[in-house]
Amino acid sequence: MIAHIKGKILDKTSKFLVIEAGGIGYQVFLNTNTLSNSPNMDEEVSLWTYMAVRENSMDLYGFETIDEKNFFELLLEVSGIGPRSALSILSLAPIEILKKAIGSGDISYLTKVSGIGRKTAEKIVVELRDKLASLGHKDEMGSLQGDADVLAALESLGYSAQIARGVLKEIDQTLNTNDKIKEALKILGR
Repeated sequence: MIAHIKGKILDKTSKFLVIEAGGIGYQVFLNTNTLSNSPNMDEEVSLWTYMAVRENSMDLYGFETIDEKNFFELLLEVSGIGPRSALSILSLAPIEILKKAIGSGDISYLTKVSGIGRKTAEKIVVELRDKLASLGHKDEMGSLQGDADVLAALESLGYSAQIARGVLKEIDQTLNTNDKIKEALKILGR
């Protein structure tokens, strides 16, 4: 299995990078956040990878951090969630927010993914809530209300949900809701 790749970017699309490593070009699928943070063409990139082997294909999925890869693999343990769905879930929000959503039973984040309905989102919550708690993520299982309020405030000011979620990733999660909104507006005003 290919667990990590480091090399020069040969091609960059809206879904994957082609990375040259050892004279071979590897197609590596990425979530939208990792893809937008990746360097430009002909620059070097280093990614953790997961190799999905099926009867008719072998696909590589890339991640910026080992935590992101581990969460991806945890999502794959849920029946009905394949690599593409798991990657789409990772595109929704930072891992900490996804863990909070799962821990608090808030399926609204998960149902925003194309192909994931209410029943599948509920299955993800049921199957992963205890696993996350047993892995020591109880501190991340707090209420999502503060983050939801920040997102709602930014959206009411005319920012798209995608931009609002992207800014939320950059904000210190220990701040209270009002300070998160102020910090988000500072970041958007750069």
